[in-house]
Amino acid sequence: MMSALDLNNSGCAPARSEGESNLSPRRQAWNEQLGAATREALSRDAKNFLHQSVSSPCLSAIRSAQGIWIEDMDGRRYMDFHGNNVHHIGYGHPRLKQAIAHQLDELPFAPRRFACDVATQLAEKLAAIAPGNLSKVLFTTGGSDAIETALKVARVATGRFKTLSFWDAFHGAGFGASSIGGEQLFRLGPIGPLLPGTEHVPPFDAYRNPFGIEHSRETPREREVGDMVANLIRYTLQKEGDVAAFIAEPNRAVPYIPPLGFWKQVRQACNEAGALLIFDEIPTGLGKTGRMFACDHDEVVPDILVMGKALGGGILPIAATLCQPELDVCGDFALGHYTHEKNPVTCRAALTTIEIIEEEGLVEHTASIGAWALERMNDMMDKHKAIGDVRGRGFLLGIDLVMDHETKEPAEDLAEDVFYRCLENGLSFKISMGCILTLTPALVTSKEEMESALGIIEDAISAASSR
Repeated sequence: MMSALDLNNSGCAPARSEGESNLSPRRQAWNEQLGAATREALSRDAKNFLHQSVSSPCLSAIRSAQGIWIEDMDGRRYMDFHGNNVHHIGYGHPRLKQAIAHQLDELPFAPRRFACDVATQLAEKLAAIAPGNLSKVLFTTGGSDAIETALKVARVATGRFKTLSFWDAFHGAGFGASSIGGEQLFRLGPIGPLLPGTEHVPPFDAYRNPFGIEHSRETPREREVGDMVANLIRYTLQKEGDVAAFIAEPNRAVPYIPPLGFWKQVRQACNEAGALLIFDEIPTGLGKTGRMFACDHDEVVPDILVMGKALGGGILPIAATLCQPELDVCGDFALGHYTHEKNPVTCRAALTTIEIIEEEGLVEHTASIGAWALERMNDMMDKHKAIGDVRGRGFLLGIDLVMDHETKEPAEDLAEDVFYRCLENGLSFKISMGCILTLTPALVTSKEEMESALGIIEDAISAASSR
């Protein structure tokens, strides 16, 4: 039997997708300058937790989080432009903490077999803000479980089991979610076999598309690539003939941004094939792209919408599977029976988070500052040859670093160098696909803070490129 070590040494190690390397020489150099208390905390962490790619060993040890900032045990403060997309309203929002405390006093738990008023209020609120007539909901404690719920509903509603999704996509860590996901990190190796019938097509990324279509800033070909992917989805649905659902993030969190009109083509293809359309809005929902939901940009309503991460306000875990009323077809089956399905404390956190987003105008703020940030990033690309592409919507932004503009070879070593230089100067983010500086700041980030962050990145690119 091949061990994980044998797998890595065989040359079959997963390609870079989520996060930066945790075992590189630069990570080792970073660890060496950490303080004694931090090193002790990391040692205890490594001793007690199961190790896994991307998160082991840890980068540092956090002792506080407030607003857009996190602080480690050495006293270093970072603007958190990663946040796992949970910190839309900033960490530790006073109103949210107060609401949670009040709910704990009023009603700390509700068994799922009993009605719970705050859970019902949250369900009604989600129906009010969701696109179209999405109005039947089930709550879970995480996005992976919410995705599994969506898959079960699709199977029962259609009588089919096959799915279609994108390569390089992430939909969660469960067996169903890993199967429909398209990242090698969660698929390759001895974890399988995964679910049968989980077919995949290439994503709508124009910059590095597999079709040989030359896309550049001077000759943009997003629509051509988008049309090709939409036609491939239609073709695959027709040829398979019995696909239960097509599932995707309407904006991939890498980020990949689809051309306008793309999802209308996919919606029509699903309708023609009798397949449901499931949108995974776990990282992008509740305003991240400058609209309440990313699918609002194309005015397309899915059959099922899944949300999570930010729904708990960066404090408590809660996710939701929101369905069209006609998909309430599982009354004779058990979809989840989650112990905390109607937890009043997590539901209060979610309800208050949505109220904060609405009342503080965070969606509109994100659209405005995000558009400005994208212009600023385009200006950076004019000045730095290492930047091959910039893209984004709202506060879902990406800077793609390359070795060469013609070949678009990913500049993975440069990206890692930039990452640690930014950490040293108080900015944390994530590297995606080995070379994409992925910026997903809190929706409360000001223009001044955004400018500061992009300045740190530009300085780091300049310094790393000239070494």
